[in-house]
Amino acid sequence: MVQKSKLVLMLLSLVIVSFVLSGCNKDKQMLYVYNWGDYVDESILEDFEKETGIKLVYDTFATNEDMYVKIKSGGSSYDVIFPSDYMLTRMREEGMLEKIDLSQIPNVKHIDERLMSADYDPNNEYSLPYMWGTLGILYNTTMVDEEEVQSWDILWDPKYKKEILMLDSQRDSIGAALLRLGYPLNTLDPKELAEAGELLKAQKPLVLAYVVDEGKDKMVAGEAALALTWSGEAMYAIDESDDLAYSIPREGTNLWYDVMAIPKGAKNMDAALKFMDFLNRPDIALRNAEYTGYATPNLAALAMLPEEVREDRSAYPQDEDLVNAEVFVNLGKTLKDYDRIWTEVKAH
Repeated sequence: MVQKSKLVLMLLSLVIVSFVLSGCNKDKQMLYVYNWGDYVDESILEDFEKETGIKLVYDTFATNEDMYVKIKSGGSSYDVIFPSDYMLTRMREEGMLEKIDLSQIPNVKHIDERLMSADYDPNNEYSLPYMWGTLGILYNTTMVDEEEVQSWDILWDPKYKKEILMLDSQRDSIGAALLRLGYPLNTLDPKELAEAGELLKAQKPLVLAYVVDEGKDKMVAGEAALALTWSGEAMYAIDESDDLAYSIPREGTNLWYDVMAIPKGAKNMDAALKFMDFLNRPDIALRNAEYTGYATPNLAALAMLPEEVREDRSAYPQDEDLVNAEVFVNLGKTLKDYDRIWTEVKAH
């Protein structure tokens, strides 16, 4: 009987503890965030939790398409996501986003007006700028013969066989091929897309690996001579190695914008808006820009960056650097052609 009594008391204690813990979790406000990998200073996330008492659940994705599929499937419960310009357009047109009340984000006043009311969100209803930059070539000056990389052609040069890293991202890698061919980044022409696909297949024997976040680390370690990459990844790598440099090829580039948005049906709207405002607080935006290496849209944060960073045209290109730049747009059904071509390239 004594043993049974002890067992009953133990079970009752466990039940009471369970109720207490569930009550604590229920009372604690949660926020579910879905961002690109290595795209925030994680100490900022810790500071947000400390200042607000809101518990963050933070997951990452590798490509816009991966993020889209997960949100579209309805199997997730994210409150804040970080799509790129063209994906924001697609999700907006498909009714996948909540409207954002900018009056609840007072730090929006620090955002560069030139980056607001963009084509992907003309009325500033669904997004807030997060970072921006270009697509280009990161190269090791001790491994590349050319004094300065000026053309996309170098990514197809046989003398760099197995020393080339390409992005495991269909829009970006197909985009580089299109730019090399002199075609528009957002082409809908099946023949132009087919030609770009064949160019990438011909390049594949030269490619060491198709990468995303790990590309910058491979370049810092001297594992490759050239890499197709985004400007922020390049700035991070250059800061780690004096041997590295970044180039926007003369044929043109992709000028891109990543934004913050709220998926349709998000359950924590208030916390989501607080998080978006927190990331736009100048001191926080400054820390984030310093960590990621990407161009901040926050003018107050930009003003606090060192002069050599502000004037670095690789990180903050001037208008004359972007003469041939194009912004990705939502391609609708044509995106299936990009999917097919990229699948064929990877399987070649």
